[in-house]
Amino acid sequence: MHDQLTGKRIILTGGAGFLGRHIVEHLRARGVSDGNIFIPRRRDFDLTDMANVQRLYRTAFANAKADLVIHLAAEVGGIGANRANPGRYFYANMAMALHLIEQGRLDGLIERGGKFVQVGTICAYPKFTPVPFKEDDLWNGYPEETNAPYGVAKKAAWQMLDAYRIQYAMRSAYVLPVNLYGPWDNFDLESSHVIPALIRKCVEAQARGDQEIVCWGTGAASREFLYVDDAAEGIVRAAEVMGDPTPINLGAGFEIKIKDLVELIVKLTGFEGRIVWDPTKPDGQPRRQLSVEKAARLLGWKAQMTFEEGLRRTIAWYRANGGRA
Repeated sequence: MHDQLTGKRIILTGGAGFLGRHIVEHLRARGVSDGNIFIPRRRDFDLTDMANVQRLYRTAFANAKADLVIHLAAEVGGIGANRANPGRYFYANMAMALHLIEQGRLDGLIERGGKFVQVGTICAYPKFTPVPFKEDDLWNGYPEETNAPYGVAKKAAWQMLDAYRIQYAMRSAYVLPVNLYGPWDNFDLESSHVIPALIRKCVEAQARGDQEIVCWGTGAASREFLYVDDAAEGIVRAAEVMGDPTPINLGAGFEIKIKDLVELIVKLTGFEGRIVWDPTKPDGQPRRQLSVEKAARLLGWKAQMTFEEGLRRTIAWYRANGGRA
């Protein structure tokens, strides 16, 4: 099955954010007009509140109805932010998905042949998942503790979609992108993920003439990173070709130790000081690398951007914009 997106009315939650900006460009490239993409802003629609979600479905396209919902919106951050906000991260992410899926059903999304696309997280995987992570392992253990509430909330949304498929025949898709990076990322040191935080730390240390930077943990953990534009293409492909919430990993197919990542960003930014590790801070999940076989088979999708070139583009964007999205 292949749904043509041209002419579809699409609600894109989180569409003004890092990943959302890139998805908008991919939708435009497929002929979707700006007037058919509705991006609810947080100041206007608190998606954790059922009444606001009801109003979103009722008013997004005036007298018309949405054909597709792509749910990107999330409350999320790095290890520090997850440790500080476990209750909020569970509630906010669970409530948004819960209300959007149910109110989509009540709004007639199923009867119109519409679809709900949920973006999940690899934080849902068990802490000691065999590498590379395969979708069949999602329930084989408890997630890494520092981000478990967020990961479990996102995984529960997948189960809700599968239950709605069984009971109501709702069409949906569920994708799990690995750690994203690229232009328009969040560079706030309190809430950003590792790549933007490291880029900002190196650029600012270089500008001040600092002799060292301090990094969390030991550097022994490994991660996989996916360029945001590749992720956007994978999500739009899922919207086009999937009809059920079979979990699908979106990744670049490689892993890099945090120690090596830091050294690479130091080299690319030109910072010449020392790297100091703070082992009192957690490393997080020991390893992350995804199996991407299912994405290739079901979506016909594969990451295109090389890692070093993606980092160069991200660093250049940060230098040009000062991290201001």
